Amino acid sequence: MYLKKINLKNKTALVTGAGKGIGRACAIALAEAGADLIIISRTQNDLNNVSKIIKKFKSKCNIFACDVTNYVQIKNIINKQKKIDILVNNAGTNIPEHFTKVKKINMEYLVKLNTMATFHLAQLCTLKMLETKNRKKIGGSIINISSQMGHVGGPIRSVYNMTKFGLEGLTKGMAIDLAKNNIRVNTVCPTFVDTPMTKRFFSNKKFKKEVINKIPLGRIAAVNDIATAVAFLASDSSSMITGTSILIDGGWTAI
Repeated sequence: MYLKKINLKNKTALVTGAGKGIGRACAIALAEAGADLIIISRTQNDLNNVSKIIKKFKSKCNIFACDVTNYVQIKNIINKQKKIDILVNNAGTNIPEHFTKVKKINMEYLVKLNTMATFHLAQLCTLKMLETKNRKKIGGSIINISSQMGHVGGPIRSVYNMTKFGLEGLTKGMAIDLAKNNIRVNTVCPTFVDTPMTKRFFSNKKFKKEVINKIPLGRIAAVNDIATAVAFLASDSSSMITGTSILIDGGWTAI
């Protein structure tokens, strides 16, 4: 038999930004594949709703409402977990501004959330993974949610570009450092996805049309497009994949 199926039974996955959009879809997909979940978001009600769905798949689910930029709070949450096998580093955002008009407060916030918090979460989860004695045998997977904007430039996205290009570099460095422990590190790089975060952008019909025209497949991505790739990278089906990115961009970066 050559097909490796996605099976995450006896695995525990931590997903950030799990209350809505891509993070929500990833958490549910991992539960569908058999994983137990630790989900983090700022909004308790969102977490409660996602947890109810996850439990329908007979998966355990621990929820924590917090801000991932709060290092002390995140450290306490991670240190209290029995084990972590998978991290989906999803929390992040964008504040579109022309380079000449970028506000200092906005740049610092994007760097704090998209770069520093991502780094700290990955480091803390890695240390928790390494507490498992047979980690090299069972492996581990860290999936950083990046963007097509980590591979190409875009208008009014200079700071977002900076954080996502940085995430691609971080991922490659982590992959090399952690390979000896059989912890794989990759990025998933979506194009524009239909989520609550992008709805405010797509309310501008001209902008939405411009985006679709840049995607050769001619459509906006759906959250399940991203979640399926994340489940694959989380599983042993991708056991030889590390230090790289899966672009889910409908061909945007091929042009």
